[in-house]
Amino acid sequence: MQTRNGVGFNVAVMFAISMLLGVSQALAQQAAAPMTERTIRVTGMGEARVQPDEAQIMFAVETRGATAQVAGRENAQVMDRVIAALVSAGIPRADLETRGYSLHPDYVHDEGRREPRIIGYRASNQVLLRTTQLDRVGSLIDTALGAEANRMDGISFGLRDTAPAQAAALRSAVEAARASAQTIASALGVQLGPILDASTSTDPIRPFPMMQARGAMMESAAMDAPTPIQPGEQTVHARISLVYSIAGS
Repeated sequence: MQTRNGVGFNVAVMFAISMLLGVSQALAQQAAAPMTERTIRVTGMGEARVQPDEAQIMFAVETRGATAQVAGRENAQVMDRVIAALVSAGIPRADLETRGYSLHPDYVHDEGRREPRIIGYRASNQVLLRTTQLDRVGSLIDTALGAEANRMDGISFGLRDTAPAQAAALRSAVEAARASAQTIASALGVQLGPILDASTSTDPIRPFPMMQARGAMMESAAMDAPTPIQPGEQTVHARISLVYSIAGS
């Protein structure tokens, strides 16, 4: 009888100890688990408007001939004259770059005939001109057109070094995000703590629309008037996301 009571007592003691160990482990885990930190997440947008310092002019010479040789030879002669005129106007050859060349037949579809027939050949040579002389863009276009370039594919303006403009846009975005965080904290009656995380993105500079540039150049050429070109301003956009901790959380 005593043996059975002793066994029962030991079992009860072991059960109580295991329960206490389980409770103590649970309490230890709760104490070790960090409390979720309260935060305020905001996004700020910023921009910087700057004057461009580089222009890119895309022009081409397009010729037709009865044979591929005739079309190609005439194209080369005209393009040589265009490049010579631009070099004489002070453009270094290093700032002229061939961007595309094509030579292909022209076809016509005759009624009642299944296969098209060749009526001639067309050659096209496209050149990109880069310059930092923005006040001369219009006159350079006139020079190319005067030397018989017969296609203007557009203009774009940009910055050789975009870092200063991007930095200015980011500073503006940070100020906007900080102001939003302060407004939210004030409305909630809390104080901002340190910044826990930050992520940024900067949009590329938007070029001058090429179709608008083409329209302006062709209209001026048709009117035999100086080509008016206004570089305007370039806009750099930046976005930043900030995560603030709430003080005392």
